[in-house]
Amino acid sequence: MHIALQRGSLCRRVNKGEGEMESKSFVQELEASNQIQLAQLGEVTTLVGEGGPPVDIVRLLKIALANEISVSELAAAWMPSTAEWDVKITLAQQAGDEARHFQLVETRLGQLGVSLADFTPPADNPLFAYLRGLQTPIEKIAAGQFTLESLAYKVNESFIQYCEHFGDQETAKLYRTLIQPDEMHHHRLGKMLLEKYATTPETQRLAREAAAKQSPIVQADPFSRNAGEATKTNGTR
Repeated sequence: MHIALQRGSLCRRVNKGEGEMESKSFVQELEASNQIQLAQLGEVTTLVGEGGPPVDIVRLLKIALANEISVSELAAAWMPSTAEWDVKITLAQQAGDEARHFQLVETRLGQLGVSLADFTPPADNPLFAYLRGLQTPIEKIAAGQFTLESLAYKVNESFIQYCEHFGDQETAKLYRTLIQPDEMHHHRLGKMLLEKYATTPETQRLAREAAAKQSPIVQADPFSRNAGEATKTNGTR
């Protein structure tokens, strides 16, 4: 179930809408900056490489499985230290959605004949260690729902193309019809929350820095966890 947060209820009400316009302009600027960062990742998030055998889709699904449970745990871990009810509820929804994604990927792996009897949730990698250290609601929104989910959407789009390229239409359909709509929904909720809370120079500074600090971490380890190892092993990056 999705929490339907109405835009009017999230935007801070001020005289003549001046503050609201300022926060909207800031969020537009931050989104444009994020898109530039995502574009710079380019080859990093493109799984269909030139030369070398393809990365095993099962291996990539296992990486996705680890990331889904990590994002679910992250959203849940942020909840107790978040006082704002709308941010807390959004985190709760995201935790549930990511857990459902885990189950969807688990089912797909089962269909491919893969047992997860020995699966163990991984320890934090540098990206999730950084995200867990964020303290303020505005940093969590900017780095989590707004930026991380946008990154997830882009990586998933590359993965969908990869699956289609190598004939795995079922996995591509799973991501396109069930997982991607949730990722975009999370990003849009983050955008609405930023428009509500990023209304001062200080909150905008915190949001901008929280989002920007993810880029070098992702560039250093684009697929997270064992993905770098997987791509190197299989000759693509």
